[in-house]
Amino acid sequence: MMGRDDIPVGLGNVTALGTPLFGCTYFKAIPLGAGGYLDSDTLYGLGRTLPRSPRRYTAENSVKYGAPRDTDHPELRQPLAFEVWESVAQKLKPGEKISILTNGPLTNLANIILSDTAAKSNIESIVVVGGHISNSSGDAGNVYTVPSNKYAEFNFFLDPKAAKAVIQSGLQITLVPLQAQRKVASFEDILKSLQLSQKTPELKFTYQLLSLINELQKKHQVYYHVDMFVGEILGSVFLVEQDNLKPCIEGKQVDVVVGDEINGGQIVTDTGEGKLVKILEDLDTEAYFKEFSCSLANKKQSAVISSFDEQKEIWSKPPKVLQSTPTGN
Repeated sequence: MMGRDDIPVGLGNVTALGTPLFGCTYFKAIPLGAGGYLDSDTLYGLGRTLPRSPRRYTAENSVKYGAPRDTDHPELRQPLAFEVWESVAQKLKPGEKISILTNGPLTNLANIILSDTAAKSNIESIVVVGGHISNSSGDAGNVYTVPSNKYAEFNFFLDPKAAKAVIQSGLQITLVPLQAQRKVASFEDILKSLQLSQKTPELKFTYQLLSLINELQKKHQVYYHVDMFVGEILGSVFLVEQDNLKPCIEGKQVDVVVGDEINGGQIVTDTGEGKLVKILEDLDTEAYFKEFSCSLANKKQSAVISSFDEQKEIWSKPPKVLQSTPTGN
C-alpha cells in the first residue's frame, strides 16, 4: 500500500525453538481455521484485496532443496528473519540502537539473541506483546485449545523456551501482558473510533477487517476467541504513543515456565530466579482508541496504492513516454 519495496520483511521460524517441523507440540495448538493459520495467512479472505508484491519465498539454492531449478530472480527472494536482522544491524551508525516490538511467539528474537553475540549491544529496548500474570482472583490465560493450561498466554505458550531466553537476556523489556490487552479488546469501541475519523485507505481496510472478524465472532461459536487479536494492537500504539496513553508501569521480577502442555509458557513472579522487566498494568483506554484511529487517519502517511483493483488499473495503462525537447546550439 505504501508503494515501496525497500522495507525488508523476513520469513520467521514456523516451529518453537529447538523443535522439529512436524514434532512441535506447540505448533499443533493452533487450528487451521477459526482464526488460525488459514485465516491469518489470508487476513480472513481480505488479503486478496491488497496490492501485490513481486516478492515470493524461494530457497536461495532451490535445486539443493529438491526444486527442478534455481530461481530466475534471486533479487526477489524474500529473506529470512535472521537475514533481515543482519542487514539492519550492519547499517547501524556508531551510537545507534534498535527498538523492537514483538507481536507473536518470541522464537525469531530468541534466535537472534542466541546466535548473534553482538545483538544485545545493538538493541535499545524491547516491547513484548504477550505473557499473562495472573492476579489474586486467578484470572485465566487465553490458550483456548489447551484447556489444561489455565494460566498461559498464547504467544508465550507457543514457544516457552524462546520466551524464557528473551526474558533472561537482561535487555530492557516492557511486557504488554494479557490483562492490559483485555482492557482495549472491544470491537465496539475500536470500530466506533474508526468511524469518527477521516477515511484513508489504511483506515478503510482496518475497519473492513475488524468488522468482518466482529461479525464472525457474533455468528459462529468457533470464532468466540478472536477479540484477543484486537487487544494485541495495543503494542504498536504503546510503542509510538506511550506518553499520550498515561500508562501505569510497574517493575517485577519474572520468569517463564518451560514445561509441558499443562504449564508451559506460564509466568511466575518473585521466585528469586527471574529478571526485572517493566509491566504495563493500566492505561487511558479512551486515549488509546483516539490515538489508534488518528494514526490510521493521518493523510501524510496515507497509502500510495489503496488496493489490488487500483494496482490492476495502473498495470493496464500504457507507460508514459517521455518526450525530449530539442535544444538549439
